Amino acid sequence: MTLNCRVSVLFPLSILALFTFNKTIAGDPDIIFDFTSPQNYSVNGSFFTYTGLRGVINQIPLSFKATKVTMVEFPALNGQSISYALFQYPAGSINPPHTHPRAAELLFLVSGSLQVGFVDTKRTLYTQNLQPGDMFIFPKGLIHYQYNPHSVSATAISAFGSVNAGTVSIPLSIFGTGIDDVILAKAFNTDIYTVKKLRSGLNKS
Repeated sequence: MTLNCRVSVLFPLSILALFTFNKTIAGDPDIIFDFTSPQNYSVNGSFFTYTGLRGVINQIPLSFKATKVTMVEFPALNGQSISYALFQYPAGSINPPHTHPRAAELLFLVSGSLQVGFVDTKRTLYTQNLQPGDMFIFPKGLIHYQYNPHSVSATAISAFGSVNAGTVSIPLSIFGTGIDDVILAKAFNTDIYTVKKLRSGLNKS
């Protein structure tokens, strides 16, 4: 095969490989406009403003509360590859272990203090005690949590690198989705009674 022939064959293959690679690692799709708005919608400054957190940030809920601001709540985020969430942690509350399959999470602690951590694919646990003004990054797709062990409430705001990061709760996904008790008992090297007790505890929470 001549050099020119090899180049003519390899060049399109390399372009195809690059395109496939980029599509594989891509997150939210890129848009070809400055922003995306609903059809027949008159866009002004109000379209780019979200007021749904007014009055919420100063409330103290009875249990952990997450108030999400995704494309569903704030349509102007469509195509911008970002979303937010307000987290409120009463004393002793926890945001249980979970993952975000479509985005990393950057948490900013506004008030109070938190114990946070995540586990990587080598099963290494990374933890930190956060104080107001601190930030902590939870890498995309990894199991992580936040816990307020103190007697005062805490508030945090998180940014996500997707308009819809998705949330997969580990306890609910394992014990709240109908996986057979026998399978779970074998997976956790325990008995069916313990599995049922864990299920019952989730139903009460």
